[in-house]
Amino acid sequence: MKTPSPGTDRTAFRKGPAEMMDGCGEWPSGGAIAAPGQPCDPANGLEPQPARQQDPGPVRSSGDPSGLPAESDPAGGNGSDIPFVPREPDSLAHAGLTEGLVESLILKFLAYAATATGRDIAGQIRLPFGIVGEVLRRLKGDRLVVYKGAGTVGDFLYAPTEAGFERARLHSRQCTYFGAAPVPLDQYARSVSAQSIHRRRPTMPDLRSAFGDLVLGEELFYQLGQAISSGLGIFLYGSPGNGKTSIAERITRALGETIWIPRALVVGNEIIRLFDPSSHEALPEEPPPRPGAGRRVDRRWVQIQRPTIVAGGELTMDLLDITYNPAMGLGEAPLQLKSNGGTLVIDDFGRQRITPAELLNRWIVPLEKRYDFLNLRTGRKVQVPVDQLIVFSTNLEPRALVDEAFLRRIPYKIDVADPTEPEFRELFKRVAAEMGIAHCAESIDYLLRRHYHETGRPMRFCHARDLLNQVRIYCEFLERSLAVTREALDMAAKNYFAIMDGGGIPAGLPPR
Repeated sequence: MKTPSPGTDRTAFRKGPAEMMDGCGEWPSGGAIAAPGQPCDPANGLEPQPARQQDPGPVRSSGDPSGLPAESDPAGGNGSDIPFVPREPDSLAHAGLTEGLVESLILKFLAYAATATGRDIAGQIRLPFGIVGEVLRRLKGDRLVVYKGAGTVGDFLYAPTEAGFERARLHSRQCTYFGAAPVPLDQYARSVSAQSIHRRRPTMPDLRSAFGDLVLGEELFYQLGQAISSGLGIFLYGSPGNGKTSIAERITRALGETIWIPRALVVGNEIIRLFDPSSHEALPEEPPPRPGAGRRVDRRWVQIQRPTIVAGGELTMDLLDITYNPAMGLGEAPLQLKSNGGTLVIDDFGRQRITPAELLNRWIVPLEKRYDFLNLRTGRKVQVPVDQLIVFSTNLEPRALVDEAFLRRIPYKIDVADPTEPEFRELFKRVAAEMGIAHCAESIDYLLRRHYHETGRPMRFCHARDLLNQVRIYCEFLERSLAVTREALDMAAKNYFAIMDGGGIPAGLPPR
């Protein structure tokens, strides 16, 4: 059987390689990542034979009232305090995948790459070499792939036949994705439960560490501590510039360090990309363990820092449902899935393109029930877990935005008030030290007296950083050493406060 020529049909298939690579999330190098099956003798033409697999045993369904994975579940965990780790599956059934889905990933990759070894293919779709080898043998038997040469022990170099290339084209019309094999939704739901924020009870040292770089009053600190420990919704309100967004972004630190998430999900026949490099911070992959050291990590999953997803004025209802790329046939997970296990911050609440009432009505069920319903491309609705700390942050009057029914569902309403004078002094000292700007108590006294007390201007937590940044630029422009002087403070105040509150204290231009 001939392989397709690179100048005709293959060119037609490869019109959109960029789209396919985008669909992969990331482009693995294709190194050996899984234990091979039993080796074979390449000289006799026999295909590699995989190791005999053990029966993985029963796997609890998503309807299990405990919501926790069975001990043999590849989604890991056993419902105890043992940290969740997704374990490498030993069969397609254990992985929760169909042979047809894996076939489509393999053929689309081979049609793009032209040739690849079995281990390259396993590295690309992130399944064990034993599972991939079984599918490749069937594809060769169906004359969809052929051997192009021998690889390492027990492996071969594969290429698609004309029939295989045509089959790949048919698969790509439905979805161009050929990255990591997806994880079934029910396995993902059990993993969310096993890593739930409600299993976390941050201690006082955890909270002190999470907020250590902020200046917080003790009353505010204790309010935040109770809210984070509850795992329920938080409503932050107060004047702009007092650090509501900074507080919300640091809440996640108190919930723990890392979680595991699938790179992609499969629901029915639809693939939904979950791992988002722009929203998730992945940890480096650890090298595989030595032979005999136990089951490996399932490389369809990625370990990330607990996420903090911030949605501001750009938030629309579309971002709270699966979004589809028609050209790729691939879905993108909504914000509430991407933020599972961490924090979802609705910043500048009340300034979105949708009304507060629409947004709040959308969140009533998720806030109370801890699950949501999403629409698939086929029109079918699926239930998904919602397990994050939801933080609403606004500088508008809360009572003008929300009604009593919604406020009842947000048990912690926290007023992020203006800093006291001691808090402002402490923050000013910290920021100046971080910027390497020389300062003294007299310079802070002058700033407070001249630009706050005499003008009646309220202090904000952001003022220390913003004014000191102007002082730094002022000194650098005049080629002076970095220092807080009266002249520099007057110029910074004139620039910074001129429009916000009717003008600052006039200051003459610096001498030449």
